[in-house]
Amino acid sequence: MWLAAWPVTAVFVLSNAATPLYVLWQRDIGFSKGMLTVIFAWYIVGLIASLLVSGVVSDRVGRKPVLLPAMALAAVACLIFATASSVVALIIARLFTGIAVGAVVSAGMAAVSDVAGPARKRLGALLASCAMVLGAGLGPLLAGVLSETAPAPTVTVFVVEIVLLAAAFMAVLRMPLPRKSRSAKGVTEGALDGAATAGAPTRKASWLRVPAVPRGNGSQLLLGIAVFAPGITATSFVLSLGPSLLSGLLGTTSRIVAGAMAFVMFLAATGVQFAVQKLRVRTILLAGAMSTTVGMAALMAAVHTSSVGLLIAAALLAGAGQGTGQLGGLSLLNAVVPSQRLAEANAALNVGGYVPAGILPVAAGFLSDAVGLTSGATIFGIALVAMAVSGGLVVLARRQATEPA
Repeated sequence: MWLAAWPVTAVFVLSNAATPLYVLWQRDIGFSKGMLTVIFAWYIVGLIASLLVSGVVSDRVGRKPVLLPAMALAAVACLIFATASSVVALIIARLFTGIAVGAVVSAGMAAVSDVAGPARKRLGALLASCAMVLGAGLGPLLAGVLSETAPAPTVTVFVVEIVLLAAAFMAVLRMPLPRKSRSAKGVTEGALDGAATAGAPTRKASWLRVPAVPRGNGSQLLLGIAVFAPGITATSFVLSLGPSLLSGLLGTTSRIVAGAMAFVMFLAATGVQFAVQKLRVRTILLAGAMSTTVGMAALMAAVHTSSVGLLIAAALLAGAGQGTGQLGGLSLLNAVVPSQRLAEANAALNVGGYVPAGILPVAAGFLSDAVGLTSGATIFGIALVAMAVSGGLVVLARRQATEPA
């Protein structure tokens, strides 16, 4: 399981590695906070586009044929980042990163569950989720430290990441995940059509489609998205505009400080999952909704009082909200979705989470350019509080769906 989780961590290191470096690119290339969130959002575009196909392909032909090209594309993204001299180059690098991450979110996290086996489904969900958020936190910390202490501040971290990806590539090759046989593909294609009864006729399903879950598991997917979406949207906002907030509140442009804040946010997302892993899934989801709600309240208080302590608290609570929402959603899906549909189910959960995580921070970025960072962050915080509270109410209203057999 640990070997299977490493590729997830390695690719997610890249997902946020550029975060502390945007201030350097802004200085050298020149672009606004609104354009910064647009560059960030192209990652979401690539990720969602990848999720539309990678989950289905992984379930039909196997995990390795999806993961190996994803490792290679992530390495190409590193090369583009390291040589970027324009906004277009940054957008392409972010797009390629998103595509690679989408493949790993669906196929890589399903591979961890496959290796865990039926007897360790919940442990597999925990490890896959923690591998994701730990990598997401290590990326900006590594970039912040290397950019301040090593030569070529926008190059070194991506050279190191290529080495990590090479190790992940070897880990994928060593995974006990054989390609699916022709008969297994046939079974999967029949399952993809969601036949309601045994013996129902099957037809060949599309390779490119909106990810979904098997019939009867929609409630579990809805509950996961209801809490995961506001949580990951909150962390996306902190990642994209956190350095600007730190600069305004602390008067510092230290990339180590910016990377450290992102790291502790995702460290909280990792640690909280181990802390709550033995609780009921319903309790985990409610904790996620509450963490995001309180975190956004702290964010609004931070920008109005210029309190660095409140900003850090907001980041920690946002991380906890994403971590618990993600763990709760993955645990529900692992419990009810068969292996031959699990990658697609993971993709569906992440599409539901990343769509608002792409749209709302971009809107907040341009709004901040128009009305100021304080007002923009306040409006964003109010919207996220409404989303998180709504998610908690959905969990309370659908108690039976959180307790699968």
